[in-house]
Amino acid sequence: MLLTLSTRSLQSLCGSRNGDGADDTLDLLDVPKFAINELQLRGLSVPTSMLVGWSISDLDRLRDRADKAACPCLIMLEDTPTRLAVTDASKAEPAIERLRMLAMAANRLGCNALGLTIEADDSEESFDLLVERLRDLMPDFERHELNMLLCPHAGLTFSPDRLTELIKRIGGFRIGSLPSFSHAAETGDAVATLRKLAPYAGAIHATVRGFNKAGKHEGYDLTELVLAIRSVGFLNTLAIEYLGEKDPVATIEQARIMLQDALDTEME
Repeated sequence: MLLTLSTRSLQSLCGSRNGDGADDTLDLLDVPKFAINELQLRGLSVPTSMLVGWSISDLDRLRDRADKAACPCLIMLEDTPTRLAVTDASKAEPAIERLRMLAMAANRLGCNALGLTIEADDSEESFDLLVERLRDLMPDFERHELNMLLCPHAGLTFSPDRLTELIKRIGGFRIGSLPSFSHAAETGDAVATLRKLAPYAGAIHATVRGFNKAGKHEGYDLTELVLAIRSVGFLNTLAIEYLGEKDPVATIEQARIMLQDALDTEME
């Protein structure tokens, strides 16, 4: 299993992409080198919210930096919820065009997947509309050699059963899930949720909130959740995503050690 980094974890440290931020900020273009040299993480999950205003040449620069650092950009995540399940097709078209544009951008960044956060109520009408419109988008993903990964979100995709049902209905080899530890915990049964979603997951975000003085993770047991996804054969990318407000570097390092120890123990 590959341990990687969600660049959102370092958002508090990142300055301008042009290097004109404060002296103590980290340029996003330098994150690949930082991730592998300082954090020992070997790939990146990049949210679109950190790429606002970027041009194609900017994406090419980040891809080049990532390739040189041997820390590639693996996933682009559209973290702004997308409204596709609207009855009026003309109102869905702007969202569809944005996803087509993001598929092209993800390809230029060197990613193998684009993660989508879908906003839709849990109704059969919304379900059918999503199936239809996501299927229509699949040729664009295939053309760019991308996998489409659906993130759990409030509404239709919150329930692991509904999300897996949606994935099955869309069908094909390029559709999957992008679960997170935080969402799994919100369902009330994190282990069961991850066991349902991991077999369909192209990647999983190991959401980290922080650790108490005893070294225990806040809210849920990271080791238990790693063992849960391994129990169903998950071997893809596990991206550490720190969402707390303390020093991200120290917390990410602590999480990496804990996750790696869990993986090493499970393999013995």
